[in-house]
Amino acid sequence: MSLRLSTVILPYRRWNEGGRSAWTRAEQLGFHTAYTYDHLSWRSFRDGPWFGAIPTLTAAASVTDQLRLGTLVTSPNFRHPVTLAKELISLDDISGGRVTLGIGAGGTGFDATALGQEPWTPRERANRLAEFVPLLDRLLTEASVSYTGEFYAAHEARNIPGCVQRPRLPFAVAATGPRGLKLAARHGQAWVTTGDPKLYENGTPEQSVQAIRGQVEKLTDACVDLGRDVHALDKILLTGFTPDRGRPLESLDAFVDFAGRHQELGFTELVVHWPIPDSDFAADEKVFEQIVMEAPAQLR
Repeated sequence: MSLRLSTVILPYRRWNEGGRSAWTRAEQLGFHTAYTYDHLSWRSFRDGPWFGAIPTLTAAASVTDQLRLGTLVTSPNFRHPVTLAKELISLDDISGGRVTLGIGAGGTGFDATALGQEPWTPRERANRLAEFVPLLDRLLTEASVSYTGEFYAAHEARNIPGCVQRPRLPFAVAATGPRGLKLAARHGQAWVTTGDPKLYENGTPEQSVQAIRGQVEKLTDACVDLGRDVHALDKILLTGFTPDRGRPLESLDAFVDFAGRHQELGFTELVVHWPIPDSDFAADEKVFEQIVMEAPAQLR
């Protein structure tokens, strides 16, 4: 299977000061999907401009025609399934059915406390995601939903006419633990990983490939337990968080080597960050565009 190439465009620029042009250029370059982070703020960008994911994707939908759009990833940290479902159905309609929802448990960053709450423990984040995803699934596929759970509730929540994509827009579930992998196997049309975070600082690319191979094997086991063919699930690697860091974007050959090693593990989509000067995602824009235009032909 050919390896699809997608990008993440961080929402740090005003729409009329470079924001719009990045999305239109992503379509011109032939990316499969352009995602954005769904955070209230993020790491080193916290004290600068940072815009909301859903409005940004809505604007992107209005200036593109073929490019798929998505979040990478949305989490329960500041989202509620009822309000999120309404926004997603609206976005799917505006885009003509081009939306993918990347979704995960979230972390302990700024989103975790922005609403005034204490950060949730890893167990509570997993518990919330395990309730959030099935409820969101229902909200996007049923005309009216009532539900009372441990963390979330819905009372006659209506979502008519539903998604353009049927039965709903696809979920790409980010997970590495057993509970998250089960959610991906049960509800996901795709699975997302960034690799093993424990290897980012001092690990090697070879160790990273081995760790990711182990994640794929665990995903396979989760699918087998549910009677699902793991090959029916797209596998997405969000790059930039393995020990390779930005090196794959230094040259076409470096990227093809990196991508090929992960394609052998069964990945169907690699996501690269749109270059941002003076950041962890800095890259030569000419080399970046050469990779986008020439690498896919070498990875078929």
